[in-house]
Amino acid sequence: MEPEIRVFRDFLKKRSLRQTRERDAILHEVLAMGDHFDVDELYIRLKKKSAVSRASVYRTIPLLIEAGLITEVYLENGHMHYEHVYGRDHHCHLRCNHCRRIIEVSDKRIDEVEKDIARRYGFISDGHKLDITGICPDCQGKS
Repeated sequence: MEPEIRVFRDFLKKRSLRQTRERDAILHEVLAMGDHFDVDELYIRLKKKSAVSRASVYRTIPLLIEAGLITEVYLENGHMHYEHVYGRDHHCHLRCNHCRRIIEVSDKRIDEVEKDIARRYGFISDGHKLDITGICPDCQGKS
């Protein structure tokens, strides 16, 4: 059993929530999606495979977030986008304003800056999100 499935089942059990066929289908589809996604994309993919309601998808997303399996990444065109984070290294995003491409980057210096800023302000940090917006190299060549 994938660790994410075990984590989600334990999470549901601790909160006295049922493990349903729909929740399992939603989790499996989220794990199969290798990229950032919004709820509508997830629902369309699920609809092709099984009878999962849109309401179940919307109710399950907050559970997956609370269980630490996915996180909100960014809001675009009125839709929140998410990504699978459990078991993955922390990273930040470079987002192209032209083609909407997202490049994931990791740099220990960002983590060090986070810790330094938190320490200077007496703040206990539990993480950070950083999006750098601009124009990717491919789009720069097209301008």
